[in-house]
This record gives sequence, structure tokens and C-alpha cells, in this order.
Amino acid sequence: MIEHALMPSLCDRPASDPRQRLRLITQVGFFVLFVMAPVFDWLRYDLTAGHAWFLGMEWHAGLEDFSAGRVSAGEAAGNILLRVFLPLVGAGAVLIGVAWKWGRLYCGWLCPHFSVVETINRAMRRATGKPSVWDKRALPPFEPDGTPIRIDRRWWLVTVPLAVGFAFVWAVVLLTYLLPPVEVYGNLIAGTPTRNQFIFITAATVVLSLEFLFARHLFCRFACAVGLFQSLAWVGNRRAMVVGFERQRAGDCASCHSACDHVCPMRLKPRTLKAGMFTCTQCAQCVSACETTQRDNPNGPLLQWVRGAAAEANEAPVLPVQGAPRRR
Repeated sequence: MIEHALMPSLCDRPASDPRQRLRLITQVGFFVLFVMAPVFDWLRYDLTAGHAWFLGMEWHAGLEDFSAGRVSAGEAAGNILLRVFLPLVGAGAVLIGVAWKWGRLYCGWLCPHFSVVETINRAMRRATGKPSVWDKRALPPFEPDGTPIRIDRRWWLVTVPLAVGFAFVWAVVLLTYLLPPVEVYGNLIAGTPTRNQFIFITAATVVLSLEFLFARHLFCRFACAVGLFQSLAWVGNRRAMVVGFERQRAGDCASCHSACDHVCPMRLKPRTLKAGMFTCTQCAQCVSACETTQRDNPNGPLLQWVRGAAAEANEAPVLPVQGAPRRR
């Protein structure tokens, strides 16, 4: 089971948490795949040639044969169904199937946008004390293990170029999914992009820079269709994997500074019910933070991945424990 295979020991710190190390590897690997897929024709649509590429092979919908009169309308419709709709439906079914059992694993473990979100969050926290300009209050200036975080406005000199740099990379890569990568990169290296290429890259860089600086997790929560459908599938399964909170032990949170809340890149409250965690990406940073802050607690952490009957039980209301702290 995925939650058992990735579960670290209770004494691990988030920085040395094997679950977070594995997540970093998968994020970096998928980002590299996102950049390189068009270069090797693993997946892209070529507007110049008028057909797609998949795993190095030309992928035609069959409309050319229909236009040339080589196939009937019925055969053309069958080709579109077989070569376009079925692959898309199959890929979507896999994504939704994974989300149904384990939640938004794609978002938290693979998505090249979410890896940018987390990277800029960390840089912005160094610059402002907050992972987002929209947070009303600064976070405690230390990591869950007590390591201090030095807040320095000069980190803006890193944060802004980082956001713009990521935006430029995204703009160029998106263009290579539509035009031959050799042409796009060749023109950029020579400093001679075509007018349309220049307009696309410039406009996309500006828009994505603003999104990376100001919207990041808000886009993931409210505007990403891929994330929305995963969340809908996940909340529809009461036995799906979820971050479970031992509410009967809520008094143990008195020794913590709400580290689980502060590390969440989506700015969620992990100790709430599943309905309040609709956009959880299963990054498990809250679990790692709880394991760190409660490492000396003989009863262990209060947060952990659960599924099945344990996930259903986690949604059952529990009477508040006398002396339990209020949520902060």
C-alpha cells in the first residue's frame, strides 16, 4: 500500500524524510520530462506538420485521408474515436482512478506547476516571512524542527528573478509543444525568433510571471481543471487515502506552533475534516511536520495517512477534549 511503503520513522526530520526526498525526486524527474518530451517527440502537436507526435512516432487523426477521399466519413469518425478520444479518455481514467484511491497525487508528486509553487513559496517566505503575499500574518520564523529561518528583504532579488525565470522556461516549453523544438530553440540561441514566436514567449512569460508571483496556489485551488476533477473524484470516495487527525489527542497540539498549518503549500488546515481539505495535494508535508514536532511524544504524531475504514472513521465527529487548544 502506498501509504505504508512511503511512511518514514517517527524520528525523521522533514529535511531527511524519505517520503519528501522521494517526492522531490519525482517532481524533478517529471519537470525534466515536461521539458524534454517535445524535444524527443515523445508527446507534442506540431502545428507546422498538422499532426501529433507520440513516443517518437507520427500520430494522425486520419482527417487527411478523409479530405483526400481515401476513406469514408464513417471510417474517419472511427479513426478519430480510436486515435483521439479513446487515448484521451484512457489517460483521464487513469488520472481519476488514482485520485479516487489516493487523492491528488499527480499534483503533489508530479505536476511541474506545483513544483514551481513550492519553490517560490520557500523563496518568498525568506523575503517576507509569508509564503504568499496574500497571507495576512507572517509565519513563525523557524522550521518544524526548530531551525531558524532568517527573514531578509534581499531575498526578493532571488524570488522575482526565479518567478520570471520559471515563467520564461514554461513559455518556451509550451511553444515547443506546438512548433518544432529545433526551430524554437535554434531561433532563441541565434537571437532571431520569428515575430509570432516572440509575441507568444513574451506574452506567456508576462502572464506566468504574474501568476507565479501572485496566484500560484490560488490557481491550483480555484482555476486548475485537472486538479478540480481529481478533487471531485477524491471527495466522492469516503475510503480514499486522507491525512487523518487523532482528534481525541488534540491536547497534544498544545506543545506545537501549528507547524502542520504553516508548511502546507496550499495554505490549508490539515487538522480539519476532509471537506475542508478539498484541494489537498497529498504532499504529506503536514504529516512530516507533525512527526517532527511530536518526535518525543511516546504516542507518536497526530497526523498520518489513513484510508479505508480508518478514513471513514476520521470523518466522524469527536467531542472536544477538555483543555485542547483552539485552532490557530
